[in-house]
Amino acid sequence: MLFVPAILIVGLGAYGVYERRRHERHLARIPVRVHVNGTRGKSSVTRLIAGGLRASGRRVFAKTTGTMARMIDPEGREIDVYRVGRPNIIEQTRVIRRAAEAGADVLVVECMAVSPELQPVTELRLVQSTVGVITNVRADHLDVMGPSVDDAAEALAQTLPLGGHAFTAERERVPFLERVARRRGTTLQVVDDAGVTGAELAGFSYFEHAENVALALAVCGHLGVDRARALAGMQAAAPDPGVLRRYTVRSGAREVEFVNAFAANDPDSTLLIWRRLERREPGVRRIVLANCRADRIQRSGQIAELVGRRLDPDLVVLTGAGTALVAWQAVRHGLPADRIRDFGGYDAERVYEHVLDLVETRGVVVGIGNIVGLGEEIVLHFSNRAVRHG
Repeated sequence: MLFVPAILIVGLGAYGVYERRRHERHLARIPVRVHVNGTRGKSSVTRLIAGGLRASGRRVFAKTTGTMARMIDPEGREIDVYRVGRPNIIEQTRVIRRAAEAGADVLVVECMAVSPELQPVTELRLVQSTVGVITNVRADHLDVMGPSVDDAAEALAQTLPLGGHAFTAERERVPFLERVARRRGTTLQVVDDAGVTGAELAGFSYFEHAENVALALAVCGHLGVDRARALAGMQAAAPDPGVLRRYTVRSGAREVEFVNAFAANDPDSTLLIWRRLERREPGVRRIVLANCRADRIQRSGQIAELVGRRLDPDLVVLTGAGTALVAWQAVRHGLPADRIRDFGGYDAERVYEHVLDLVETRGVVVGIGNIVGLGEEIVLHFSNRAVRHG
C-alpha cells in the first residue's frame, strides 16, 4: 500500500510533462500569437485585430473573455466557451489546441489573468506571445492588482512578450511598461489615436473608441496588413456583446436614448464616455443609471464618487443591490439628494417603466456599473423596444 501514493505522484508528474510538451507543440504550429491585456477595451481590441488580419487572408483564431467568452474561428464563426466552475487561465491551453487544430497561423487572445501572480504565468507558460498589447492602465480591479494604479501597471506589464513587439495606447504609466519591456528584450510602441478620423469611426455600426482602432491598426500594420484593408475588416467584424451601443425608445410624446456603457466600469473610462455623449440641449434630461452589486464594495464607492463629483447629471438612478449605501456616499461626495432615485430591488421591467416616467419629452440615459444579471436585462428591455439602434 505504501507504493500507491508514490505511483500516483509519478503518474501525475508524467502526465504533467506530457501535457506541457503537447501544449508546446500546439504553440509551435501557430507562428504569430497576439496577447491582449489592459484595463479597458481588451475584448474590442482582440476582435478588431482579428478582423483586420482576417481581411488580409490570414487564418486567424481569436478568443475573448469579455461580456460573454467567445472563440472566433478562421472563418469568423463564433463559438461559445463552456466552463465547469469558475474561469481558470488553464482554459487558454484548450483555446490554443483548438487554434492549432483549425490550422490557424495567427492567434489573438484576450488575457484571462487578473491577479499579479497569474499575469506572468499566463504569458510565459501558456500564451508565449510574439506580439503584446496593453490597451490602457486605469483604476479597476485595484482590490486585486492595487492598491495603486502604478501597481496595476506593473502587474499588466507582466504579459509583455520575451523578445517580441508590444503596443499600447497608455500615456501616463508608459515608464512602468517600458521597464518590463527592456528587461524582456521587447520593443514597445506607444500608439497615438490622433490619426483615426471621425469618418473612419463612423464606418462602425456601433460606438468604437479611437484608441482601440489605433491600437488594432498598429498591430495589423506591424504584421503586414495595409491600413485600408485592415480597417475594412475591422468594420465588418462582429463586435463584442458588451460594446457601447445606443438605443432610441419612443413612448407617446417622449423620446429616450439609452446608452449601454456598462462595460466601462472604471471611473476614467466612464467619465470619457460621458464627456463624449454629454448633451446640454434645452429640454433634454441627462440621467445616469448605475447598477450596483452588494458584493462589489469598491466599485460601488467608485460609482458614488463618480456621480457625486465628476459627472453632474440631472438625475441618478440606482438599481440592483446595496443602493442605499451608494446613495449615502454620493450625497457625501456632493450630489444633491433630490437628484437620486433609488430603485434598488426593482426588476428590469419596473426599472424600465420608472426611467421612462422620469423623462418629460427627451432624455439621455447612460447605463454604468455592473452589467451581469440585472444590467443585461435592462439593456434587453431598451434594445427590444428601440425604434433605432446605433
